[in-house]
Amino acid sequence: QVQLVESGGGLVQAGGSLRLSCAASGTISRINYMSWYRQTPGKQRELVARMTVDGVSINYADSVKGRFTISGDSAKNTVYLQMNSLKPEDTAVYYCNALSKFLSNYWGQGTQVTVSS
Repeated sequence: QVQLVESGGGLVQAGGSLRLSCAASGTISRINYMSWYRQTPGKQRELVARMTVDGVSINYADSVKGRFTISGDSAKNTVYLQMNSLKPEDTAVYYCNALSKFLSNYWGQGTQVTVSS
């Protein structure tokens, strides 16, 4: 089992920045990918950014390319999402996700990000 705890959400004005953190614990040696997703009411959860745990492969949704950066600190078992130049349409609940070698998905509890115009 893998446990994920997010932090760092909040209210920010358009153009501002936030950094989300996701601390992983448990059987983390089995994790292949760490990702950030987001969801707004009435919409499906969408992938924002994904990285392999070794940091070699990183992918972003087109809507956040050039503004968001996913990174990891293996010593702290923590993944970050640095969000710059935030827009009102970035408002959502952001979820941390871990995908294991056995294709098991693990989710954090989510953290609210609100961007005011």
